[in-house]
Amino acid sequence: MGEIVVLRHGETEWSRDRRHTGRTDVPLTERGERQARALGPLLAGRDIVRTVSSPALRARRTAELAGLTADELDPDLWEWDYGGYEGITSAEIREGRPGWYLWADGVIPGDAEHPGETVERVGERCDAALKRIRPWLERGDVAVVAHGHVLRVLTARWLGLEPAAGRLFALHTGTMSTLGTEHGRPVITSWNVPA
Repeated sequence: MGEIVVLRHGETEWSRDRRHTGRTDVPLTERGERQARALGPLLAGRDIVRTVSSPALRARRTAELAGLTADELDPDLWEWDYGGYEGITSAEIREGRPGWYLWADGVIPGDAEHPGETVERVGERCDAALKRIRPWLERGDVAVVAHGHVLRVLTARWLGLEPAAGRLFALHTGTMSTLGTEHGRPVITSWNVPA
């Protein structure tokens, strides 16, 4: 049985500045491109039979620079839709909502392009993506290239945890993690490994 090779995209200006970047498609910075290239050697020797990427440019470019070719662009792997918090930092949100915490308090509605979504909805999208990924694991590893929060929720769902348990898995840009099994049960086999 293969593993899910989780790749968080490289740095963008917004991730560097800690701005919530859901559906806004911002490019990688030069550092982000270096991070993505550096992921290549971590993938060497792996039997990757399929690469699934978020449709976002930052994820697709990370896959490309890491030496992967996306076999599928999966809209279920888009980042959490932050609604009215798109492009805003947590510190800025807390100025108007003291103590705000994404995983517990969620987001407010935004415009038509950023309506916002609940953590449960993100979990449903991750469940759908995992359902399509699982059959490929019989053949080898599946690389999944996406975003910080959605990958944290995907990990929680892989482990059979509620979507909000993604809060337990800090995940930096330009890192690789792996999800596998032990004695037939889902586990994290590596986490947040920098290139």
